[in-house]
Amino acid sequence: MKNLDNVDIDIVSALYNDADITNKDLAEKVGIAPSTCQERVKRLKRQGVISGFQCELNLSEFAGHIEAMAAVKMVKHTEVLADNLRDELLRLPEVIQVFHMGGQNDFNVHLAVYNTSHLRQLIFREFTSREEIQNVETSLIFEHRRSRVLPQANRSYLKTD
Repeated sequence: MKNLDNVDIDIVSALYNDADITNKDLAEKVGIAPSTCQERVKRLKRQGVISGFQCELNLSEFAGHIEAMAAVKMVKHTEVLADNLRDELLRLPEVIQVFHMGGQNDFNVHLAVYNTSHLRQLIFREFTSREEIQNVETSLIFEHRRSRVLPQANRSYLKTD
């Protein structure tokens, strides 16, 4: 865990809520000078605390996609097989995210497809036809939202020197 102070947490929390915020507005929100804010954001990126920024799309409005989740169970569990499967799934244009899971299923794969026929063909062509996959269960996603609040129980874990 990185050694973050309250200002770092405030910066990350504000960016988590709105990654499109200007540096000037971010600095004002956390109570520091814009130049200091910019340097702190750069440091948080270098440290790997901030891994990047992304554009969130409403896929139902953008080209009329439907979303689904595929729960994938592998036949055999090795790090090489799991990593290869993850990387190959991420290359598919229908795949939004891949979650490597503990528990009954090994992966949850977030998909965007044109319609249920497209989903059916994708599952047959790219999932159930693979020898390393034992089982796939698909579920349609009616709606999904991302919390804008940075997950944290409290700040008691912060290191104070």
